[in-house]
Amino acid sequence: MTDPATTSENNVEHVVGVGPWEGPWPEGDHWDRELLENGDRRNVADGYRYWAMDAIIADLDTRRHEFHVAVENWEHDFNIGSVVRTANAFLAREVHIVGRRRWNRRGAMVTDRYQHVRHHPSVPEFLKWARSEGLPVLAIDNVPGSVLLETYDLPKKCVLVFGQEGPGVSPEVIEAADAVLAIEQFGSTRSINAGAAAAVAMHAWIRRHVFDQRVN
Repeated sequence: MTDPATTSENNVEHVVGVGPWEGPWPEGDHWDRELLENGDRRNVADGYRYWAMDAIIADLDTRRHEFHVAVENWEHDFNIGSVVRTANAFLAREVHIVGRRRWNRRGAMVTDRYQHVRHHPSVPEFLKWARSEGLPVLAIDNVPGSVLLETYDLPKKCVLVFGQEGPGVSPEVIEAADAVLAIEQFGSTRSINAGAAAAVAMHAWIRRHVFDQRVN
């Protein structure tokens, strides 16, 4: 959970969140009595202050987007927490961990409590699930034969798959994917880390399907 207080360079304490509710308590089942009494220091949007966690999840479930995110987890990649946090920010339907069940949650900043996360022990099991849901599998990796994400018309229902730092998306996923998409880069490095790539790809989906910004 986010530390309720941080200190700036001038040693001035900045309190995160809000204190106890002032005035008569509001009515409704979504309010958390403990938070109303003691204050809400969680890393949540202002509109969800004092809401119970289950109520927040239920509200998010009414408006989640139709894309999924999958991350291969063979070497305990530290980027997974960042991917989960971004998936929560862009309201992905689900995050799928393919491979090892355990992953480093520190980078998620407790957003995994509000984001549905599903585990698949192997690539074949993950692919079987995706096919059963009728979801195109879109691998995001800068490999020969890939298509630029910037010029690809992302489908509304899909699952975006990301690999690990270093090895990238596994050959098994690349071979089975409906498309392999690369993020164009202009500097000296050949790749960006999985957390950054996931943020770029999810935002591309948001631009296409939330703001209707079609590619040419």
